[in-house]
Amino acid sequence: MGKNLRLKASRASKDMSQKQLADAVGVTRQTIIAIENGDYNPTLRLCIDICVTLGKTLDQLFWEGTKDEQNEPG
Repeated sequence: MGKNLRLKASRASKDMSQKQLADAVGVTRQTIIAIENGDYNPTLRLCIDICVTLGKTLDQLFWEGTKDEQNEPG
């Protein structure tokens, strides 16, 4: 599992700090850091909560398809 740059970019585009996102989804800032760094595999429930908070789909933030799929505009 690599770094989740899509999560980081989506959070930043909403002008949310890691702490603000963490508070919104009920976890610690360290959890958000670990997810963004690829050091923690969040539960499906947490993934959904993050997606709802950021206005994104699971596919947009967490899908790990082929490199071609990840680079497609969408």
